[in-house]
Amino acid sequence: MILGLDLSTSISGATILDSKGKMIYNESWDLRNKKTFPDLFSKVDEVKIKIGELINTYGNPDKIYIEKTLQAFRPGFSSAKILSMLVQFNGIISYICYEQYKKMPEYIAAFTSRKACGIKVPRGENAKEVVLNYVLDKEPNFVVEYTRFGNPKPGTYDKSDSYVVAKAGWIKEKS
Repeated sequence: MILGLDLSTSISGATILDSKGKMIYNESWDLRNKKTFPDLFSKVDEVKIKIGELINTYGNPDKIYIEKTLQAFRPGFSSAKILSMLVQFNGIISYICYEQYKKMPEYIAAFTSRKACGIKVPRGENAKEVVLNYVLDKEPNFVVEYTRFGNPKPGTYDKSDSYVVAKAGWIKEKS
């Protein structure tokens, strides 16, 4: 069993694949409510609860894969402050995974996980949409809800990213 996580302080995605690569869990955890989650540690507490629920429901995974955070500032993307908070969040959740599952998580870059799954993002196209279309094509049990304007609801891209992280981990373990 493989657990794939796409961690973010706004919405995190989590996917569990069984030993045959079949999706048995795929959800997003919404941490955006500033009243419920006013700071980094309240968000960490919520994810810790969710990880505990996964253990109670599915047991311990064989491997945990977490999408690597961005390693450098890139103009037009997240600010240095946001990147710093994401690195902190990623580190804390990584430790929680180690503490709860007694396994060290492995980290995989978004590009690497997409490549392992055979996903090619043509220049100029939105990588998130390409990944979502891949998951919709490959995974019949993937649930996507749309807004009244026809856009995927918040959390959908996080769920699809966590699926690709888990699938890349599963592929790695099979090779």
